[in-house]
Amino acid sequence: MNSALFRIVFLGILLFVLFVSDILLGSVKISISEFFAYLTGHPFSHPSYKTILLEYRIPKALTACIAGSALAVSGLLMQSFFRNPLAGPYVLGISSGASLGVALLLLFFSGTFLFSVPLAASFGSFFILLLIIWAAKRFKSSVGLLILGLMISYLTSALVGILQYFATSEEIQSFVLWGMGSFAKTQWADLVFMLPVLSIGILFAYSRSKTLNSLLLGESYAQSLGVSLKKIRFEILCLLGVLVAWVTAYCGPIAFIGMAVPHLVRIVVEESDHRITIPLVALTGACVALFCDMIAQVPGFDFVLPINSITCLFGAPFVIFYLLKKNRIG
Repeated sequence: MNSALFRIVFLGILLFVLFVSDILLGSVKISISEFFAYLTGHPFSHPSYKTILLEYRIPKALTACIAGSALAVSGLLMQSFFRNPLAGPYVLGISSGASLGVALLLLFFSGTFLFSVPLAASFGSFFILLLIIWAAKRFKSSVGLLILGLMISYLTSALVGILQYFATSEEIQSFVLWGMGSFAKTQWADLVFMLPVLSIGILFAYSRSKTLNSLLLGESYAQSLGVSLKKIRFEILCLLGVLVAWVTAYCGPIAFIGMAVPHLVRIVVEESDHRITIPLVALTGACVALFCDMIAQVPGFDFVLPINSITCLFGAPFVIFYLLKKNRIG
């Protein structure tokens, strides 16, 4: 436990360093000495620095922290619940539902009501979530539920493809840009709703640590300990739906953080107790999201790379490395 506490403290310090670095780096570089001078009451040398920090970079960094934590915890829940190392937060098709909702808004309504993109993504996500919950009552096996989620993803992708076929180039561009993901679209008004919901979701996941530990040994063992599989399945699906839907609604689909971060934690910490892994995964997810956001900003340049491209560039090779290490012969 002392070792786990040390790692949590270390990750907390790393998170602070990455957070400060993320808000200071970018097309306009702000020196760390000037930033800490501002915290002690001294004005910035340039008036625009305050606006850049308070209105753009700090909300973006906070979004990256909470979104990275939520996706990482979602991935851990998926891998524990389905006992599948390749399970990620988007496997059940909830993210695909968000994409369908946004596609209907941007492509069918010709870009009208663009301010409602998070709302459209939320409706699409929760529609698929309700469908998954309804189906969960009719599936005895979690594997069947996993396959159902994949089929729903294929169906929604097909519908999005049909919508794109009839859309104009401007409408398709708007949808593609949303699909690339971004932490920079949220403002303070969005964080008022985003931070509490995702924070409560992560805390709720931690409160179910004991039940999740029993599931690691199999559903039969969990039932012998008095765990209601129907109840925990319903709770986990609802929790996954809320976490994934909320992140996708405000940030777009962010790939590989949910799948890769739990594996990263397992390599460093050979621990399966969710009372330890959930805090570690949440902090690591926030650190990874901030690190990817720093790279996406390309310090010194005026352009910003899509966050999805950066997470895939780092996440996919890492998952391949983990699987090769885990399944090598000899």
